[in-house]
Amino acid sequence: MIVDDEAKMQRILEIMLTQMGHTPLLANNGREALELIQTTSVDLVISDLQMPLMNGLDLLKNLREQNKDIPCIIVTAYGTVETAVEAMKHGACDYIIRPFDVNAVELAITRALALKHIQRENSYLREEMAKGWGEFVGRSPSMQNVYEMIQQVAQSKTNVLIIGETGTGKELVARAIHQASPRRDALFVPINCAAIPGDLLESEMFGYAKGAFTGASKDKPGKFEMAQGGTLFLDEITEMNPLLQAKLLRVLQENVFERLGSNERIDLDVRIIAATNREPMEAVRQKKLREDLYYRIQVFAIELPPLRERLEDIPLLAEHFIQKLGAKLGVVCPGITPQAVGHLMDYRWPGNVREMENVMERAMVLSRGQMIDIRHLPQEIAAVHPLPQAPSTQQQETPEFETGFQEPQDLALDPAVERLERHYIAMALERCGGNKTKAARRLEISERTLWYKLKKYELH
Repeated sequence: MIVDDEAKMQRILEIMLTQMGHTPLLANNGREALELIQTTSVDLVISDLQMPLMNGLDLLKNLREQNKDIPCIIVTAYGTVETAVEAMKHGACDYIIRPFDVNAVELAITRALALKHIQRENSYLREEMAKGWGEFVGRSPSMQNVYEMIQQVAQSKTNVLIIGETGTGKELVARAIHQASPRRDALFVPINCAAIPGDLLESEMFGYAKGAFTGASKDKPGKFEMAQGGTLFLDEITEMNPLLQAKLLRVLQENVFERLGSNERIDLDVRIIAATNREPMEAVRQKKLREDLYYRIQVFAIELPPLRERLEDIPLLAEHFIQKLGAKLGVVCPGITPQAVGHLMDYRWPGNVREMENVMERAMVLSRGQMIDIRHLPQEIAAVHPLPQAPSTQQQETPEFETGFQEPQDLALDPAVERLERHYIAMALERCGGNKTKAARRLEISERTLWYKLKKYELH
């Protein structure tokens, strides 16, 4: 915004800003500028000092009183040291005397807009910190439990094992623990043990000394050194070579390590967070994970629920992805129909939240700014049969299986869900002879989830 009562100066600055690729907005005095700012987004104000109705200093004062974080440049032909100091005191980011050098003004504008960009970034970071968990979306009891566990473990150096299916957000949890910990100012270093061939993973983790092997022409620090004072995230740790697991165990026990080809021992100050998409004890039985390493890294375990076990979060996730992807795709999407949400909730989501994000991105591209409907969903989701409707009072057909329930007098959903869960768990345990591992598989939930529900419903 150019604020000046001289038409000639307005025109000079307007041409300059247009040539720089900006869109000028004109105001003849401070009062007019304030009125326009109430209804228009302004990134920078270039104002004259002496103007009728409201001068440049009063404009600065009003902007600060209204908490408007807009960078201001004062341009005047009547400059003095006193007015320059006064302008800076009230928030001006630069003070230019006329006649001015064009290059100097362009430099001042560039600096001021860079300041605006930094202010926006800081505002965004404050908002993200206020949210607490950034990308986490979910109000279900299982996710509330995850949030609580993150808060509990973040302040310690305790090793953490995150268990969850592919796409449930294991790295997101690891980053949240790091950001909430005293180590937040150091690096969070992730390494995917499944994505790096076994013969390269060791050098990636521990680094190597010059001459350690053919092609090692200079010293190279590994992920452990990069993460000093911070957090090392070992994703899919069960895919690590057993021999390398043994070396990792020794490092965790002694808190020292050596680069490949070097005898120099380096003290270790790193928090280890590991993750796996396998059931840990099953991985131990299958020799995918050393038992001694398992007990070393699972001091504090966090299990992430699959999306199919927190259906109440799906509408929230759908709206979240519409907002998030709208900015990425440059698409304004008004929302998603209840029918489409119903199909999302009926789908099993083998790829969990990551799959849902991809589905929503595809739907937004196909909808072209319209409400997302069933026709915009992939065939495997659009073809999902909706849950059966409750029979009418006139229909008293015999059900295909005996539930053991009488029709309730009220339609409260939570108690009904609890009764049904209790009944199914008891039935699964009976059919599996009390074997909880087999019962969990029949119920298509994890053993940890089953144990949680057994305790919740006081089933023994």
